[in-house]
Order: sequence, then C-alpha cells, then structure tokens
Amino acid sequence: MAENEPLDEAGGADLFRALGRQVQVLRERAGLSRRELGDQLGYSEETVFSVERGRRTPQPEFLEAVDRLVDGRGLLSVAVEDVERAKSRSRVRHPAWFLDYARLEKAAVELHFYATLTIPGLLQTESYARAIFTARQPLLGEGEIDERVAARLSRQEILTAWPLPTVSVVIEEAVLRRCIGGALVQQHQLASLLRIGAMRNVHLQVLPLTCEGHAGMEGPFILLTPKGRQPVAYVEVQDVSRLVTDQEQVRILAARYGSIRAQALDPVQSLALIEKVRREL
Repeated sequence: MAENEPLDEAGGADLFRALGRQVQVLRERAGLSRRELGDQLGYSEETVFSVERGRRTPQPEFLEAVDRLVDGRGLLSVAVEDVERAKSRSRVRHPAWFLDYARLEKAAVELHFYATLTIPGLLQTESYARAIFTARQPLLGEGEIDERVAARLSRQEILTAWPLPTVSVVIEEAVLRRCIGGALVQQHQLASLLRIGAMRNVHLQVLPLTCEGHAGMEGPFILLTPKGRQPVAYVEVQDVSRLVTDQEQVRILAARYGSIRAQALDPVQSLALIEKVRREL
C-alpha cells in the first residue's frame, strides 16, 4: 500500500481480517494453540481468537510480538504502519445517541464508573459484550451486534493510551456473581477484571453485598473529565441516556461517588473478592 493511499473503513476491516488470518497461519505453523500463544506473549486466549477472526484491531505491539515469537520474518511487522493508518481513519460505529459521550470519553484524563447491573463497557471482554447485545430487546441483527461489539472493544484502547488516564471503578458485588452469557463467559470476564485492576492507572473496588445502605442506590453513573474541560457525568437507563453538564449536578454525583468509594472494599480486598467469586463459578 502506498504511503499516502487513503484507507476507508471497509478497507481497514479487510486489512484486519487478512492480518488475523496471517496470525492464525503462522501460529498453527509454529504448533501453538491460541492459549499457548497468548500465555507466551501476555495476552488472553480470547484476544488471540478475536484478532484471528478480524473482530479486534491487531495492535502493532501484538503483531510485532507474534512476528518475533513464530519467526514470521517481518510478515506481520511490515503491516504495522498500515494498521496505524487504518486506526486513524476508521470511524467507530457507535449508536447516534452515544456519540457525544464517546467523544468526551476518548478525550478524558479522568474516568470514574459506578456499576450496578453489568461490568462497565470499557472493561468488558468480547464474549461478555456479545452476550449483552445478543440478549437486548428488541433483538439486534447479527451484523449490528458485530458492529456494536467491535465499537465497544475499540474504546478499550483508552485505558492504555499515553498519557494514561486516571481510572477508578466501583462495581457492586452482585455484578460479579451474575453470570451473563454463562459461567465460562463470566469467569473470563472476572479474569480480565483482575488484569485490569492490576494496571497502575486503574483503581478497582467492589461494593460488597453486606453494605446495608449507600449513596448509589439511585442507579449507575459515570464521571469523566475531558482534557482542558469541566467534568461531566453520564447516566443511562433502558433506552434513555443523558449527558450531565450542569456543574452543580455533576458536583452532587461526584460527592455521591466519593461516599460510595468510601463504603467499598479497598483495591486489594476487591481483587481478592473477584478472584474468590471467579473460583466459585
């Protein structure tokens, strides 16, 4: 591909699928399973599967690591620049009502989540997200499910983009125990949470079921601060979403969040509880 050749969204998707097939061929030629490849490179089996199926953008560091491990002789590394151009030109297909929030989220230097029903979208595994969209009513078509899953996964690059944003999450214990998509999907999701909770820019806490009353009983919400702008909040229930920009309302939600965090388990205790629940499933 020429250096300045334009790459549209469909072309980017085709590139990612082609690279995924190349990863699979090289992996199989090396005699490695997806789990073995992932273990040696520090990625989950699900991530390897998603890349090979073209459902997840193959990150440059992943391609270069695979190339080195399986002796790809530069077959994957040479595509890194094309991947970067595809990522910069692609348009993520978020629903129209979600676009304002998605833009602010991408520019956020601070993100704070209080989750009462599901794992926050920014932390979901592919199979967990797919289970949520598959169960949605009215039913979504398979193509739309694929698009929404891909869009959700693409947002997760925010967690590792430099400079790293400050991220805190409070998840109700009931969310950990609700097996969305089945026990195996939930186990993988909790394992992913443990990895995310160990990141140095993420503070993950669990609000235990033993908490008899707390400031978050009116439902979930998100607080975020875009770079150079005032903090805002985002609330969503059923098919109704609202971006809160009134600073007094944002202040009230921030105060509630501070109270919720104070009542939650600390990060070390929280990760221990997540591991305990994962083993019990």
